[in-house]
Amino acid sequence: MTTFPALFVSHGAPTLILDDVPARDFLGRVGGELGRPRAIVVVSAHYAAQTVKVTAHDAPPTIHDFRGFPEALYRMTYPAPGAPDLAADIVARVSAAGLPAALDTDWGFDHGTWVPLMLMYPEADIPVVAVSVNPDGDPATHARLGEALAPLRAEGVLVVASGSFTHNLFEIPRPRRLTGGDTPAWVTEFAAWLSETIVDGRAEDMLDYRARAPHAERNHPTDEHLLPLFAAWGAGGRGAGRRLHSSNTLGVLQMDAYAFG
Repeated sequence: MTTFPALFVSHGAPTLILDDVPARDFLGRVGGELGRPRAIVVVSAHYAAQTVKVTAHDAPPTIHDFRGFPEALYRMTYPAPGAPDLAADIVARVSAAGLPAALDTDWGFDHGTWVPLMLMYPEADIPVVAVSVNPDGDPATHARLGEALAPLRAEGVLVVASGSFTHNLFEIPRPRRLTGGDTPAWVTEFAAWLSETIVDGRAEDMLDYRARAPHAERNHPTDEHLLPLFAAWGAGGRGAGRRLHSSNTLGVLQMDAYAFG
């Protein structure tokens, strides 16, 4: 059975699925490059809970958790089946790791889940389970969450952590340019530091990124969009990662992706 790497992907704005940008092209080919898993577990920045929640639907709904975007987005669905048995297994593993966890029959696929998966596996025929992040939690806790998911990789399950390498929507320049505009130094310096930290396997720097990385606060005013990175890192064994993709949209959103393990 295939052992998949754990992935961190940047999902950007919901319009990623419509925009002609390099990050969309990357996501559109990486599923085929990886092959077909028996199931997918997505740790999404847009699924927020104080304790670990795991979706337990047979047929999870597509959630359009955004406003003011093109009408076409609100008509899109990602009808992948759920996997309640896998969800229960995840809850047991996470609980055994000392993190409170529970099944969730209310949530479905937010855009942090369905936008990248619609590009990666557009047939929507692979069972999917979503796992929450705690926006008030720290990197170390999310690395422990990832470690609890790690054994699933050897069982043919693909772990995808979906967030954003940089995420300050307040700094998006006007007028908006998807690509080709200037990327501020505070974005490039942070992204370079974090990329080197990941590729070099500097664990202490990873966990303390907010204090050690240049311009961390400006790139991530809140942590929730970077927390999935630590889950992917934990699921990959907390070792060095390899960069699969790097690009920028809207000047301030780095769309980088990494594989661990």
